[in-house]
Amino acid sequence: MSEVVIRFQNVAKSFGHKTVLKDVTFEVRSGEVFGIIGMSGSGKTTLLNTLIGFLQPDYGDIRFRLEHLLEFEEDEETQYRSVFKNLDDVKRTFGFAAQTPSFYENLTPVENLEYFGRMYGLSKDVRKTNADILLHLMRLQSSKNVLAKNLSGGMQKRLDIACALIHDPKVLILDEPTADLDPLLRREMWELIKKINNKGTTILMASHFLDEIESLCDRVGILFDGVILKSGTPDELKNVYTHDEEIHIQTSPGRYDLLINYLKAQQKKLNITRIINKGHKLVIYTLSAEKVLHFLLHGIEKLDESLLDVYVNKPSLEEAFESLIKESRKKKD
Repeated sequence: MSEVVIRFQNVAKSFGHKTVLKDVTFEVRSGEVFGIIGMSGSGKTTLLNTLIGFLQPDYGDIRFRLEHLLEFEEDEETQYRSVFKNLDDVKRTFGFAAQTPSFYENLTPVENLEYFGRMYGLSKDVRKTNADILLHLMRLQSSKNVLAKNLSGGMQKRLDIACALIHDPKVLILDEPTADLDPLLRREMWELIKKINNKGTTILMASHFLDEIESLCDRVGILFDGVILKSGTPDELKNVYTHDEEIHIQTSPGRYDLLINYLKAQQKKLNITRIINKGHKLVIYTLSAEKVLHFLLHGIEKLDESLLDVYVNKPSLEEAFESLIKESRKKKD
C-alpha cells in the first residue's frame, strides 16, 4: 500500500453560526486520485481551502508528508508537518486549481506560466522547461500567445491547471474541474487528469459529477453534514449499498408487467431482490445475474417479446451515494 501524503484529523470549520465542517477525518495516499463528493453546499470548497491553508480550522489539523524529509527522518510521524504551521512548504508541495480561475485574462498562456513560475521562485531555465512541458500536455501550444480571455472555456480550464502545475507539485488539488464544460470537454478533461496522475502526481478533487468521480478516482470520500460518512474505492462504497448486480433489459412491444410476473414466479430461486419497471425498460437486481439472464431470455421468447437491449453492471456510485445520505438522515431524525 502506498504512503499516506495527507491526513485530515478531526477538522472543524464554522462561519458565524453555520457549521460547515464538523469532524472531517480521512487520508490521501501517494499516487492516487482521491475524490470528494457531496451535495451542493456540503462544504467541499471549504474543505479544499482549509487544506491549502487559506482557511484556518476551528480545531483539528491537516498534516502532510514532506518528500525531502523522508531520507533524514527515521520516525514516520516526524515526516509530517501541519499545513497551518508550514505554509511555505504547502506552496511547494501543493498545486491548487479553484473553481474561479487564477490566471490573468490579459496575459497569454506563456506569460501566465512565466508569472506563476516567478512567483514560485523558479529559475529562468526551469520556468521555460516546465512551461514547454505543460503547454504540450495541455494542448495549448498553438494558442500560447493568445490572450487568456480570448481562449475557449475548455482551454481556460486547462490553462488554470497548467498554472497550478508550473512548480511541479507533488499534489494537485482540483475544485470542480469540469464545472461549466459540455459533455465532450468534460471527457477531454478526464483524460487530462488521468495523464497528470500517470506522471506520478497525487490528485485530490471535489466534484458533484458522480460519473466522473466513479471513472477517475481510486478512492472516494462522501462528505455530508460536516463529516466524511464513508470512504473507499467506488466498488467498496457500492457494496455498502448492495452486493447485487443490475440487469437492464429492453424489449418490444415492452409488456413488462408480464415479464415481471414471469420472474416473480421464480424470484427466490433466482435470488432476485428487486425489480423496477422504468416504463421503457426493466431493471432487475440479483446476486445471480447469469442464472436470471438465462431464465429471462426463455421468458422473452415464451411471451413473444423481442429483445432490444440488455446489459449487466453493478449499481452506480450515485445510487450508493443517495442510499448513504438517506440512511444518515434517518439516523439524525
